[in-house]
Amino acid sequence: MTLDGETVVVTGASRGLGAAVARAFGSLGAHVAMCARSAEDLDWVAADVIEAGGSATTVRADVRDEYDVELFAERAAREGESASVRVVVANAGVAHGTPGDTPLGESSYAAFDDTLRTNVRGVHATIRECLPHLTGDARVLVPSGSVADEAQPGYGAYAVSKAAAEAVVRQYAAERPEVYGVLRPGVLATDLTDGAGRDPADAADMVAWAATDADPDAIDGRTTDLRAWKRATRD
Repeated sequence: MTLDGETVVVTGASRGLGAAVARAFGSLGAHVAMCARSAEDLDWVAADVIEAGGSATTVRADVRDEYDVELFAERAAREGESASVRVVVANAGVAHGTPGDTPLGESSYAAFDDTLRTNVRGVHATIRECLPHLTGDARVLVPSGSVADEAQPGYGAYAVSKAAAEAVVRQYAAERPEVYGVLRPGVLATDLTDGAGRDPADAADMVAWAATDADPDAIDGRTTDLRAWKRATRD
């Protein structure tokens, strides 16, 4: 399936999974609207999106600020051919300290607050501000991880935030007609993992599948992990 002319919103798109996802949607012909805290960091990703066959809009926006997100969502819809948003990938996230070595009881209140403000409130703000622009068949996807429901020592506020973000997704799925899903692509080689894990480009294929070919009933309000994706796409 292609997304020719459709707008895809990706937050936290300057590196890691967000950048890989933006490129994947570019290869499907989408208009990829992407944001990060520094717009300059998005220029090279936008060039890749265009080279892959899509179009791109880059915006400096901080998901902790709902007014930033509101303006970003409005511009994303306005600059696309369809004047609407077909897919949202609420990817922006932060981890203070090294994952696996940052116990909850040793985290500062400032770090705890910022983690939840970014990873939970930021997801909520991204979804909420995109609501007026969503198509009837829109899909909203939020990357997460197994630490959301499988507590592991040292993941502290990050694990708490992922559990809460997944709850945000489930609540929207219960209240809204669009499709809302959680994706768990596994451990990826990003800044959050100090480069340890799988290539984010591999996980981007999973996100693209969830946005296009996945059975909406199978992902709406649900958590899809690597095994579920592989089963669903097995020839």
